[in-house]
Amino acid sequence: MATRAHESAYQVQDIIAEDIDAYLLQHQHKSLLRFITCGSVDDGKSTLIGRLLYDSKMIFEDQLAALESDSKKVGTQGGEIDFALLVDGLAAEREQGITIDVAYRYFSTEKRKFIVADTPGHEQYTRNMITGASTADLAVILVDARKGILTQTKRHSYLAHLIGIRHLVLAVNKMDLIGYDQATYDRIVADYAGFAESIGIAAFTPMPISGFKGDNITTSSAQTPWYDGPTLIDHLDTVTLDVSEDQAGALRMPVQWVNRPNLDFRGFSGLVASGSIAPGDAVRVLPGGRTSTIARVVAFGGDLPRAVAGQSVTVTLADEIDCSRGDVIVAADSPPEAADQFEATIVWMADDAMLPGRPYWLKLATQTVTATVQQPKYQINVNTMERLAAKTLELNAIGVGNLSTDRPLVFEPYADNRQLGGFILVDKITNATVAAGMLHFSLRRAQNVHWQATDIGREAHASLKNQKAAVLWFTGLSGAGKSTIANRVEMKLARMNRHTFLLDGDNVRHGLNRDLGFTDADRVENIRRVGEVAKLMTDAGLIVITAFISPFRAEREMVRQMMAPGEFIEVHIDTPLAEAERRDVKGLYAKARAGKLANFTGIDSPYEAPANPEIRIDTTGMTPDEAADAIVAMLIP
Repeated sequence: MATRAHESAYQVQDIIAEDIDAYLLQHQHKSLLRFITCGSVDDGKSTLIGRLLYDSKMIFEDQLAALESDSKKVGTQGGEIDFALLVDGLAAEREQGITIDVAYRYFSTEKRKFIVADTPGHEQYTRNMITGASTADLAVILVDARKGILTQTKRHSYLAHLIGIRHLVLAVNKMDLIGYDQATYDRIVADYAGFAESIGIAAFTPMPISGFKGDNITTSSAQTPWYDGPTLIDHLDTVTLDVSEDQAGALRMPVQWVNRPNLDFRGFSGLVASGSIAPGDAVRVLPGGRTSTIARVVAFGGDLPRAVAGQSVTVTLADEIDCSRGDVIVAADSPPEAADQFEATIVWMADDAMLPGRPYWLKLATQTVTATVQQPKYQINVNTMERLAAKTLELNAIGVGNLSTDRPLVFEPYADNRQLGGFILVDKITNATVAAGMLHFSLRRAQNVHWQATDIGREAHASLKNQKAAVLWFTGLSGAGKSTIANRVEMKLARMNRHTFLLDGDNVRHGLNRDLGFTDADRVENIRRVGEVAKLMTDAGLIVITAFISPFRAEREMVRQMMAPGEFIEVHIDTPLAEAERRDVKGLYAKARAGKLANFTGIDSPYEAPANPEIRIDTTGMTPDEAADAIVAMLIP
């Protein structure tokens, strides 16, 4: 009997194990839908996600107990379960009852797996909404039935459409607070339909819901007999994904890293952004253009006969060609374009306004280049879709403009390929992400203008002058003594038969930069132009001496990057503000203090002192001649 009992127990265990294996296999092959909830502040986004988690049985008993306890302490539903607390994880969010950061949650149904991003509704956190939307397939745009369509509703809808989300759900929430009134619901849907058509949204799915009460979330509500559409979860379960479209395209695989586990293996790892890849396929490596064929496609479990869009793999090539991070492996007979000048839509996400002409890191797929953005062609009013004139872009502004990069960028228009068309801009000094953007097309001048090689190079020019080209970049506050010391340095170099040219800040503004003022944006352009002139002069073999306040580190670093290694010598004329103001040879500080001179460095405009200059001159302890001697001694030992 005992033996039979043991056998029965083993059989039960085997059946349970088989059921678990079958469930895991079924779960593994479920499709994955990424979606976001967005809209204006306090429209019920977090509550909706909490309700989805609750109704899909994705909450453990201890979590439910904690939720019930927290709802009584910090909830906003009068002691009833506050489903938003399942998502609002930050202390500041719970205190204020709002979402600040992007919160990601996972749940599943019998048909599909989901990753949902709860994005903040406050205007100042629009940048976080962009983060959540960047990988989403669908957007649930919530509207408070009591308030209707608001500015942030329009902004989030426009951004969702702009970044290529094709499936939009208009969830008119809090229907319980208006007595499930159909007329109010119909009016909100009609208002949104008019706006959606104006920005090019072809279709959206409206539905009346209550995230708090659960109406039309997982089951149809008896409170809305006039609504015969799907519930939210039914729609999420059945909406068609766009994976097949990505897989049907031409091969695009940005190389993330070169995989060298040993001397006998050299592979190139990355995510297949579009198309498919298999051994024997002819490929091209851009931007270099070399061609080869795929030898192997390797994944975690071993070699694959084929990989498709959405899979991360390592491939090996039949030929030893140059390929590294940032390159893109593409179909040999259908390569994308490589260019260095583009038109793009830019969503500005930094507190400080965009400075046209300032260099930023541009990151697109695995490529990182230096990019400068020109003054916007126009800014978009998200309420009226009107195109407004703009000199810059402020926080959350959306504009269209041109940008250029320091080397060719492999790309496709964002409308065709989100991976090779979407980028971010990163501040070079703070490493903060300041903007997200979508490339439209390359500019014709990128193809029409080519570098013309010359027989006499910069080394020959410098050799004829018996010297090494250099840029002595004097920076410091107004009145620090830059021009005085720079003039003494040039005189001493002239006595040594050196070929020099002095670019002085005031003198340049009489001609080359006479059209520029003293705003931050004009200061950036001022230094960019001077940097280009200085580069041409070093190409001629000259020792260039500049005397500019040049208040921003980013622009001084931009000029450094223009020059050959070792040619840029930053000279910080380090004079305290009090001492520079005491001298006030030109009376400028007095005017600035009196409010008669705006944007004056040190008073109402910042000065960013060099962190590690090649030369630092303390003018409170050195005469101009002593400073000049020290600089010349370092330049020409």
